[in-house]
Amino acid sequence: MEEMLPSALDLARFQFAFTIVWHFLFPAFTIGLASYLAVLEALWLWTGQPVYFDTFQYWLKALAVAFAMGVVSGIVLSYQIGTNWSVFADRTGAVLGPLFAYEVLAAFFLESGFLGIMLFGLKRVGRGLHFLATCLVAVGTAMSAFWILSANSWMQTPAGYSIAPDGRFMPESWFAIVFNPSFPFRFAHTVTAAYLTTALIVGAVGAWHLLRDSHNANARLMFSMAMWIAALLAPLQLVIGDLHGVNTYQHQPAKVAAMEGHFETERGAAAVLFGWPDAAVGTTRYAVQVPHLASLYLTHDWDGEVAGLNAFPRDTWATNLPLVFWAFRVMVGLGVLMIVLGLASAWVRWKGRLYQARWLHRFAVAMGPAGLIAVTAGWIVTEAGRQPFAVYGLLRTADSVAPIEAPAIATSLAAFALVYFAMFGAGIWLLFQLFAKTPQAHEEGPPVDKPIRSAGFTARPALAGGARHPPAE
Repeated sequence: MEEMLPSALDLARFQFAFTIVWHFLFPAFTIGLASYLAVLEALWLWTGQPVYFDTFQYWLKALAVAFAMGVVSGIVLSYQIGTNWSVFADRTGAVLGPLFAYEVLAAFFLESGFLGIMLFGLKRVGRGLHFLATCLVAVGTAMSAFWILSANSWMQTPAGYSIAPDGRFMPESWFAIVFNPSFPFRFAHTVTAAYLTTALIVGAVGAWHLLRDSHNANARLMFSMAMWIAALLAPLQLVIGDLHGVNTYQHQPAKVAAMEGHFETERGAAAVLFGWPDAAVGTTRYAVQVPHLASLYLTHDWDGEVAGLNAFPRDTWATNLPLVFWAFRVMVGLGVLMIVLGLASAWVRWKGRLYQARWLHRFAVAMGPAGLIAVTAGWIVTEAGRQPFAVYGLLRTADSVAPIEAPAIATSLAAFALVYFAMFGAGIWLLFQLFAKTPQAHEEGPPVDKPIRSAGFTARPALAGGARHPPAE
């Protein structure tokens, strides 16, 4: 009976996965949303058109809620590292500790401090300084992503270190540690995904309100800007993802073999579209394949050799092959749908029917959560694919867990589940309440009928009478 119960290692892994998946949803949204707000405020300062400021005010509330939930969930992760993963913390602390510290000191405080000015300081500090605060929040979110992804990438492709006699990783080159081989690709891929995630949410909210009133100026602005981002970044993300995949194949070929469902090394390897990897028999059951395609996108050679899982020791395989395999397909499938949405919006825009194409609006509403699902699936591929290692090829996850009993972890896991579902359920409900509110004119804010001549800005005044025409498509 005891053999059927989950071990302390299994529970610690599941607890960390549970909390980090919840946490990752909010930075994936706030990174893009902070930049979107900076663009909106810049356009308002430049043009004086109230529609930009009204839209800024509409989304500023959502940023505050999402940021708060991200902060709360992020704090928990550091405590878990110290309790459930104390051996990992001890072995890697000299390398990863400073990276996490930079994220907290340089990025978290930057975001938190200037977010207060964004929320409450416009009438106190003036438009120029308020815009500076908005930009610094956007920069802070990017810096936060920079340091966190650098640390995570080092765990995937460790570099610039030595190993002390007691087994601890010691820094030798901080440049090599920070800019490790996978970091540039992972950073570009993740930040682009965050911008797409925000664009899809903003586009879905705008489309929802366009379905109710196709003349709503704020909804038109939201939808138009979101579709521009989807049309430009979704195809670009395909290119970045390809580069990231090639880099992963160079440094973590066993992970790629798990993602692809390949067990045998072969030339002209087929891409397995669907199937079920079965580690016990060493094959992918029910495989639907496209010949040569995997060789083409992994090696950029029609007949390139692609290594399969059998080329690596079995104890280095991902511990859950179907999870890695299917999470990768969810991510890629949603990415394809994003490209379709972006290109469809560009075609409809060219036809001059961006605000009248109700089928496109319904499509955009349905795609609203797609970015959040895709980044979650991508994170699962990254982390589950790295197993059974905490530091790839060097430190096993089983050797990283703290000497803590399973019942203690199970108790804290149950408590986390109850609190998270209650707290984040309330937070998500509040976000939906904000999204359901009809965007409208005359949101509370500073006067918008005068030119701006502060902090180097000279903006045109608003249209006569405060007219709220939407910007040109």
